[in-house]
Amino acid sequence: MEQAFTEQDKQENFLQKLMGITVGPVPILIYIPIAIIILAAASAKKLPIDMIGGFACIMVLGFLFGDVGGKIPVLRNIGGPAILSLFIPSAMIGMEVMNPEMNKAITAIMKTSNFLYFYIACLVAGSLLGMNRRVLIQGFLRMFVPLAVGTVAAVASGMAAGLLFGYDLKHTFFFIIIPIMGGGIGEGVLPTSIAYAEILGKSQAEMIAQLVPAALIGNVVAIVSAGVLKRIGEKFPRFSGNGLLVRSGDDAELLKSQNEIASKPLDLPLMGAGMLIACTFFIAGGLLAPYTGIPGPILMILIGAMFKITNLMPARMEQGAYQMYRFIATNLTFPLMVGLGALYMPWNKLVEAFTFSYFIICSVTVLAMIASGWVVGALMNMYQVETALVNACHSGLGGTGDVAILSAAERMEMMPFAQISTRIGGACMVVSAVFLLRALT
Repeated sequence: MEQAFTEQDKQENFLQKLMGITVGPVPILIYIPIAIIILAAASAKKLPIDMIGGFACIMVLGFLFGDVGGKIPVLRNIGGPAILSLFIPSAMIGMEVMNPEMNKAITAIMKTSNFLYFYIACLVAGSLLGMNRRVLIQGFLRMFVPLAVGTVAAVASGMAAGLLFGYDLKHTFFFIIIPIMGGGIGEGVLPTSIAYAEILGKSQAEMIAQLVPAALIGNVVAIVSAGVLKRIGEKFPRFSGNGLLVRSGDDAELLKSQNEIASKPLDLPLMGAGMLIACTFFIAGGLLAPYTGIPGPILMILIGAMFKITNLMPARMEQGAYQMYRFIATNLTFPLMVGLGALYMPWNKLVEAFTFSYFIICSVTVLAMIASGWVVGALMNMYQVETALVNACHSGLGGTGDVAILSAAERMEMMPFAQISTRIGGACMVVSAVFLLRALT
């Protein structure tokens, strides 16, 4: 009898352990049947070619690639989830191994249902409105000089490296430097690609294929550099503030306010309001675009920043937009990247882009940004390691890149400064690039 109980306990423990293994947020014992059902429906040509089928396809693949990319040693520390989610679907389409019905369903959700623009709207509105206003204003004032000098140094160094390898200056600036410092995929590359496509009269897919490689390489270089900065801080403590930016230490109080909105309990009705605000910002951008000559997604960034800086939006609405942004970013970032990789990143063009000279140009751009932050930090009574690290975040893949960079440096408490560097610095680069490209075209 005791033996029977022991065997039963072992079976229960085994099942509990299996249920503890997840693919993304889904237990593997649930994930496998889901994947089989979707694949069977696609094989039988019964997969809905609409939003339902599209979401099922990108989510089942996005959860898988994001999870695997986050567990592979080394790769997980350099943006592995984003890399796998973008490149594997692109390779599957390029090598013709993806089921055609799944491809149709992904096309339906990404293009017909316009999920891509919905994602951009939620991310831009929520990330801007969700920033603490005090952190935004005071942090930006402190960081403005090293960030501005770093941006100029990165642009100059990147363009010089491009010239050295025979690249056209215009191409180097708009298609290599801008995506590196544009604030990531969702907030940088995607709005930029829409604007570039509109201005140049080309397809958005072609623009994304040219912009994404630089953003990914820049992110990897920034993460590796953050690890090096951590080691320098450990070996030479006089250069490190252990998370503090200014040597006087008066930014310690500023750091305490970083979780004001994030710590508030989830409010489902407010999330609905946040979704409406995000959609309205996007629509307002499109409405004003014909009168300003500025592409709608870029106007959306400006509108969001204006509402935040002037404090016009009620705090509860900001909370709703931020919580909606967190939901979308947490659950749909890697699924979206699957759709991007499958439809907007032709595999042959990606392979052509990754050359030695291309890698060197991207690396020089990021390293110039970081080195100038170090030098300016020394001149402005700021800790060099932290100042260089904030500048490094200007080269990251949005919020995901900020987390990876700060994790590599073991300075997660610097997230508000990283967000300013990425969001505001990235938005400034994107808006400036679009104005400049329109003037030159």
